[in-house]
Amino acid sequence: MSSDARLTLITRPGCHLCEDAKEALDRVVAVTGDRWIEKDVTGDLELEREYGDRLPVVLLDGKEHGYWRVEEERLLRDLTTPQL
Repeated sequence: MSSDARLTLITRPGCHLCEDAKEALDRVVAVTGDRWIEKDVTGDLELEREYGDRLPVVLLDGKEHGYWRVEEERLLRDLTTPQL
């Protein structure tokens, strides 16, 4: 994962929910100024085993934040709240 991208979207080609998630992440980062990267499970057996049934999956700082749908308000809050 890129060191300056706090968000990772785990996807697969042809996934309509993944396309919706990309649009949601674009809206979120337009507000926060963060970046996101995409990882495709295709050809990655470890990612497929971990996330295959729950795509798309959003990772925030490497930890699972949610799956199937992006909870935009929650994600915005979590990105903008200082960590203790």
